[in-house]
Amino acid sequence: MEFRILREKNGLTIEETAEFLGVTPKTVHRIENGETAPRKAYVAMLERRLADRMAESVPDTHEFTFIDLFAGIGGMRRGFEDAGGKCVFTCEWDKYAQTTYRANFPDEHEIAGDITALEMDEIPAHDVLLAGFPCQPFSLAGVSKFNSLGRQHGFMDKTQGTLFFEVLKVLKHHRPAAFLLENVKNLKSHNRGDTFRTICGALEDDLGYRISYRIIDAKGYLPQHRERIFIAGFREDTEFDFDSFDFADPSKGPKLDSILHSPDEEMEDPYTLLPAVRRSNAVSMVSPKYTLSDKLWGYLKAYAEKHKAKGNGFGFGLCGPNDTARTLSARYYKDGSEILIRRAKGNPRRLTPRECARLMGFDDENHRMIIPVSDTRAYKQFGNSVAVPVVREVARCMKPHILQTLHSNEHSETARKLGKLRPAAD
Repeated sequence: MEFRILREKNGLTIEETAEFLGVTPKTVHRIENGETAPRKAYVAMLERRLADRMAESVPDTHEFTFIDLFAGIGGMRRGFEDAGGKCVFTCEWDKYAQTTYRANFPDEHEIAGDITALEMDEIPAHDVLLAGFPCQPFSLAGVSKFNSLGRQHGFMDKTQGTLFFEVLKVLKHHRPAAFLLENVKNLKSHNRGDTFRTICGALEDDLGYRISYRIIDAKGYLPQHRERIFIAGFREDTEFDFDSFDFADPSKGPKLDSILHSPDEEMEDPYTLLPAVRRSNAVSMVSPKYTLSDKLWGYLKAYAEKHKAKGNGFGFGLCGPNDTARTLSARYYKDGSEILIRRAKGNPRRLTPRECARLMGFDDENHRMIIPVSDTRAYKQFGNSVAVPVVREVARCMKPHILQTLHSNEHSETARKLGKLRPAAD
């Protein structure tokens, strides 16, 4: 295991690691910067400490189980774990996203890759299905074929060949108590609304789930305007309705100063460095590599002026500490144009991956995201992820209804384990 990841999984700062190993903080910095290899004894000490911590962890007290499909880097999972759920299966095809996922969720189960290659019995029984599925156009070819043969067809047939169809197959086979699906806001209007009607029809008419959906802006929880549609479904009738919940007011959300690097925070190479000249009490400064070059900054300004002259709104998003950012996208690695941070002097800069982790809600008082991949990969992963506080709030709202559904079904394995129901009859 990479030394820095091992240190962070132990919950240690650089100074605490140095004290534990009996070395100087400078030695730990050199190891993590790749200037020197760690001694085997150091790695063994940290691995033993981590094993002891895991053995002493709180016993499993989960209230329901869930599976994490199209898992990305675990944003949906984080929200539902905080609500008392336990992940029993993960599927994510991108190997770099798998790397980040494994670093932050050291599971006993493996991460499955291609969902289209899975057999249904490879997926364990579960109470809740989570999926931030990709949106693909639905073909009418299959429906036309059924019509030509004079056969009846349902909405599920219309989705064949799409990744959403794989979600439907899992729901049909396992019949979990509930599910939560997440997608971009425009899913609702895609293809003049036909895509969304097909999705709702497959879930309600073909599979018999009771669904509710809502577009939620993460701006009430994070300093970022990020609208996403959430579709919740329940196997049994419940009173769950997104419209009955008040989510955080987008006009009263936090500002960027809550996620930007502070001069007095602990240095984190490669994102922040020690100041070259100590003219203040600053402990760290953002690495100069995140500042835009003159060439790139000149190009972005010229591009913005070109489109402004045409009456278009295209251009960069220049922000300060008291602002709210645009939506962080997977293309952020290219030029950072949608969220540029104004500097006192010189060209603006991109967010660092650590700031992106905070902007997406992965870093909070209880968690600190481990980022084991390159900046380019990290930007793509955070841009493709979900806003964790929003999912956490949705999970909190869904939880009573999930448990209600489980407790009303005497064949619920999770409910029986909790002693809420009698064992099913033989």
